[in-house]
Amino acid sequence: MNISHDVIIVGSGAAGLYAAYWSSTKADVAVLSKLFPTRSHTGAAQGGIGAALANEEEDKPLWHWFDTIKGGDYLGDQDAQKVLCYDAPETIYELEHLGVPFSRTPEGRIAQRPFGGHTRNFGERAVRRACYAADRTGHVILHTLYEQCVKQNVHFYSEFQVLDIILNEDKTKCTGVIAYDMLSGEVHTVSAKVVVFATGGSCKNYATTSNCQANTGDAFGILLRAGLPLEDMEFVQFHPTGLAGLGILITEGARGEGGFLTNADGERFMERYAPTVKDLAPRDMIAQCIYKEVLEGRGINRTGRICSEDYVYINLMHLGKEELQKKLPEISDFATTYLGIKPWEEPVPIMPTAHYIMGGIPTDVNGRVKRNAQGDIIEGLYAAGECACVSVHGANRLGTNSLLDLVVFGRRVGLHVAKNVDQIDYGQVPTLAAQATEQCIADLKQSTGTERHGAIHEDLANVMMEKASVRRTEESLTECRDALLELRQRFNNVGIDDKGNVFNSDLLETLEVGYMIDFSLVQVEAALARRESRGAHLRLDGPMGEDGKQQQMPRDDANWLKHTYAYLDNDTDVRLEYGEVYLLQDHAEDGWEPELIERFKPKERKY
Repeated sequence: MNISHDVIIVGSGAAGLYAAYWSSTKADVAVLSKLFPTRSHTGAAQGGIGAALANEEEDKPLWHWFDTIKGGDYLGDQDAQKVLCYDAPETIYELEHLGVPFSRTPEGRIAQRPFGGHTRNFGERAVRRACYAADRTGHVILHTLYEQCVKQNVHFYSEFQVLDIILNEDKTKCTGVIAYDMLSGEVHTVSAKVVVFATGGSCKNYATTSNCQANTGDAFGILLRAGLPLEDMEFVQFHPTGLAGLGILITEGARGEGGFLTNADGERFMERYAPTVKDLAPRDMIAQCIYKEVLEGRGINRTGRICSEDYVYINLMHLGKEELQKKLPEISDFATTYLGIKPWEEPVPIMPTAHYIMGGIPTDVNGRVKRNAQGDIIEGLYAAGECACVSVHGANRLGTNSLLDLVVFGRRVGLHVAKNVDQIDYGQVPTLAAQATEQCIADLKQSTGTERHGAIHEDLANVMMEKASVRRTEESLTECRDALLELRQRFNNVGIDDKGNVFNSDLLETLEVGYMIDFSLVQVEAALARRESRGAHLRLDGPMGEDGKQQQMPRDDANWLKHTYAYLDNDTDVRLEYGEVYLLQDHAEDGWEPELIERFKPKERKY
């Protein structure tokens, strides 16, 4: 069957729904999603969404902008980061008017709490910038935007999984996608003037992760196979407070409300590493410090190694049962349900969990996809949300800036599409556009291969967790790459047991594992090439220290203050190019104030 709409949104989280909402004011819009929209992973976002609103602390978007630049270890594009932070207040107020039920102060204002890396007056002290709805902020935003899209008569194709993209021969125009209907098993050609990828995160390629089952990075694999690049994929955020052994997230809002971390000695160890902001340091720093505490024998079980038996504590007991159940009800339930721990009675064991990808599909500030490091645009192709790289997060994302990224750039994409869709023509869709996808599915069903996707996925996730997570060395990354190439060979011998058409999860999960191998290769090769430590990318290939241990490599702005653009050739060969980071100091002709330029120059990151 051939499906046609003016605008196709792939993905139904907050970024996709906000893009659909505004696009639908001027165009016929459809959303394709492999989940029912309200089951999208946006609903798992807990602690808050950042915005410098007018409050008694007199917060400013300028300070939010500075914190975002510094938090990203100066790898983010500073013009895009300004858009994120200065659009934030207007976007929050619009969400409020659309119906998002934010928590309230006694005076009736939107309630805000502190979050890691967010400060006032360029780092003077922590500031309350995270707007929240208890610890279910993403949930209420997702449901509100879904309701508004239904009101706008947006068409939803739920449980349709996009498996390929349709581009013209020179990759300058997108004309549609190829989608698989899970209910019927049919493959559909979907043509459109505009395609927006908003498919979310990709951390299911790590064994310990906060991500849901659907976050398999399909869009990354699809675009790599189409010959398009991904940007800055070596930067993967490990959230410091996942439930130990499980990875289920304990929101940063728990520390924003006064929770703190302790080691086996009962020491608040973050006071040693970030004396100003302590437990509200950026996530990359805290995750790396937790690993250091455990490896130096100060984990709770003093094993001196990263294993499922060792961890540190987050302490919330002093907040009291009533306060925890009022402001943090979800994490109270998680600790009780999954660990049998009541957080108002005893501390909660935590360890870092793979959480967020800073890189992704390269876009401009309006979400238009770039096809190379020079910034050439593909007509009719947009991306927004976690799958996109604008780049506003640089080498490390600040907490609350993820939900903000979704709504600011989802909204901007929708507004840009609404303004320009009438000037875009439907492109030519080849008659046999779906043939390759149909043949791939037929081959899998007929395959007598002895490998199964479950075993390959398990080995992939384990090797990525062991060799390419919080701490990286040339040796570990090289071993990881070699293991991935072996997994690629094994995947060539994969088969499936379910030969049917109706909800064939065996088939779809096999395809997803193929995509994960693709972008994991890109992540590891990009990490191998980047010989520095920056943000979430910690390389321990520096000189030997006095203790006889190898030290981390320093940040190297002279050679590595640049974006990685990675292509995948012939399924296994990663080709890297590099692009400019937009810094104010390099664009003085744009009228930036000298004082601001000096303030935002790359400096050593201290908290």
